[in-house]
Amino acid sequence: MLIPAHLLQADTLTALIEDFVTRDGTDNGDETPLETRVQRVRRALDKGEAVIVFDPDSQQCQLAMKRDVPREWLEALND
Repeated sequence: MLIPAHLLQADTLTALIEDFVTRDGTDNGDETPLETRVQRVRRALDKGEAVIVFDPDSQQCQLAMKRDVPREWLEALND
């Protein structure tokens, strides 16, 4: 299930993004400041290039690139 970013509280969205950009294996030696990486993800969400995926079974949210999620989920988001 996809969750529109604007439905999350600002602090919750920031925490989700920070978790994503600091996760093991995501920096690949990148020394870009945390705030810059967070801003990049926010822009990707704003442009619709990234989405928030919620798994009801595990009650977990994660970020994903739009191209990596099933088309049916995207269609349901637009309904």
